[in-house]
Amino acid sequence: MRTLRVDLEYDGTNYHGWQVQPAMPTVQQKLEDALYSILGERVRVTGAGRTDAGVHALGQVGHFRCESDRDTGAILRGVNSLLPEDIAVKAVRDTSPDFHARKCARLKRYEYWIWNDPAGSAFHHRFFWHVRAGLRLDPMRRAAECLVGEHDFASFQASGGEPGRHTVRYLRLLEIRELARGVIRIAAEGNGFLRGMVRILAGTLVDVGRGRIPESHVPGILAARDRKAAGITAPGKGLFLNWVRYPEVFEIHSQEADRRGEGFGAAGLQPLFDKFGWTH
Repeated sequence: MRTLRVDLEYDGTNYHGWQVQPAMPTVQQKLEDALYSILGERVRVTGAGRTDAGVHALGQVGHFRCESDRDTGAILRGVNSLLPEDIAVKAVRDTSPDFHARKCARLKRYEYWIWNDPAGSAFHHRFFWHVRAGLRLDPMRRAAECLVGEHDFASFQASGGEPGRHTVRYLRLLEIRELARGVIRIAAEGNGFLRGMVRILAGTLVDVGRGRIPESHVPGILAARDRKAAGITAPGKGLFLNWVRYPEVFEIHSQEADRRGEGFGAAGLQPLFDKFGWTH
């Protein structure tokens, strides 16, 4: 029995999230169907993050176990020939039997993108949340600072998640940057994220930015440990899973590339930056 790691990216617009669901198109289902055609056996691909409906990934990681001895290069070529154009596998490689894409993850980075302009955009609508009202970024940044560190993030968990001790997470970074006029990026890095957490963080910070929630209320929202205390949930289309990091024993394939900034997800939305002349 082999354990294989899969690195992939996808445009989540046409999918009901990562995880297999009855009668709904999902990324996991498309990937598993393609692997079945190549390997001749059914496998279950476990993803590092269970992205929601409409959410995208630049650096999703998965793993699966199989009996096939087919070459990883042949698997990569075969799978990509069967997948739709909005899902692309970037690498397939043998890994340790101990590797688990979700449980072994040590750090994840998500980015949430906002198009802050009264007018819409034909080019941004699939990947940005269009917020028409002007956002005040300084209050948003001060509010974000209150959320960095290890906290109980129950107030930022969507319904259906786990209560109590399971809602404590470490948020290493929560950064808000305006990269160009109207282009705002919220970056979040942490050791794990609750269901809907980044989207609720983004929605709450936007509510601060447009004056619906005073920045001084954010520590109280965190302390309340009650979803009703926080702001709105931002739409899925603005969210990207950028990358996932693992202990070095599982990263020997890409350590040098990551140091050069060339690892999976490192390019981010660089093609859009080039197209529109944005500064990173």
